[in-house]
Amino acid sequence: MSERTFLLLKPDAIQRGLIGEIISRFEKKGLKLAGLKLLSVSRELAEEHYAEHKGKGFFEPTVSYIMSAPVVAMVWEGPEAVALCRTMMGATNPKNADPGSIRGSYAVDISRNIIHGSDSVESAVREIALYFKSEEILDYAKAGEEWLSE
Repeated sequence: MSERTFLLLKPDAIQRGLIGEIISRFEKKGLKLAGLKLLSVSRELAEEHYAEHKGKGFFEPTVSYIMSAPVVAMVWEGPEAVALCRTMMGATNPKNADPGSIRGSYAVDISRNIIHGSDSVESAVREIALYFKSEEILDYAKAGEEWLSE
């Protein structure tokens, strides 16, 4: 069964020139890109995105960081997309991330860990709605989809 997830390339990924490299990994895995945009995150959007962390010591530095440079917001689609993308991203703390994962390959510090991904289908729905209007998400047949799963 196909599902959608939200991924966000953080300022460190953009500043280090990793956009194409990271997107390529998800494409090569067979996931379908359904939405993509480069944007600057406003304080309002940052606070809404990280709302569950409000009051924690890392909230303000995290909000400030996500606003510090452009980000790339993406919607990816595929079978069990949330879990699959989380595995590909690696552990939140790069020190614990598998070497072949995105964070294991490119990140060194937990506060500069390259990428954010929804942790559940419910979170994906909420986060996608924060960054995308419904008409910005495309539904289309991807050539070769029939070869990826039953």
